[in-house]
Amino acid sequence: MFDTKEDRKKMEDIIERFKDEMKKVRTGRAHPDMLSGVKVEVYGQFMPLNQAANITAADATLLVVTPFDPANIAAIESAIRADQSLGLNPADDGRVIRVPIPPLTEERRKEIVKNASAKVENAKVALRNIREDARKAVKIASEMSEDVKKRAEKDIEDLTKEFSDKIDAEFKNKSDEIMKI
Repeated sequence: MFDTKEDRKKMEDIIERFKDEMKKVRTGRAHPDMLSGVKVEVYGQFMPLNQAANITAADATLLVVTPFDPANIAAIESAIRADQSLGLNPADDGRVIRVPIPPLTEERRKEIVKNASAKVENAKVALRNIREDARKAVKIASEMSEDVKKRAEKDIEDLTKEFSDKIDAEFKNKSDEIMKI
């Protein structure tokens, strides 16, 4: 019998990465994960912003970034401003950086949904790659009868569809959240 546990685990990992990517997508409300993709150069190397500062949501329209080392405040501010996909304009007072989250226009909301749909396609391509690898493993398994091979291919296809549906559901929830005013 063909075991799909390893393929299921790989697909679950893809779903988790996809969910993490969706957390980074801006929805119009302040959320600390919005800045998780920002890399800042401190101490001569690039690191994720959350390793150089504490990020909190003061309210629905404001993020507060508190650097662990106040000497890095300018580098952190410029790293946030440099990330054009966010479209944010941070301001510092010497101790903390305030990042106001402007309300999204309808056009900007549609653009964000379009960018998020590219992440959906990347996740589905990764699922299809796992499916193809599993199919190849079934085809080269000489100890399996044709009936077992057909059943294994159907199991792989069902597994791929299940995880593809999960990606679609996650994307639908996120796009509804983005488009909600």
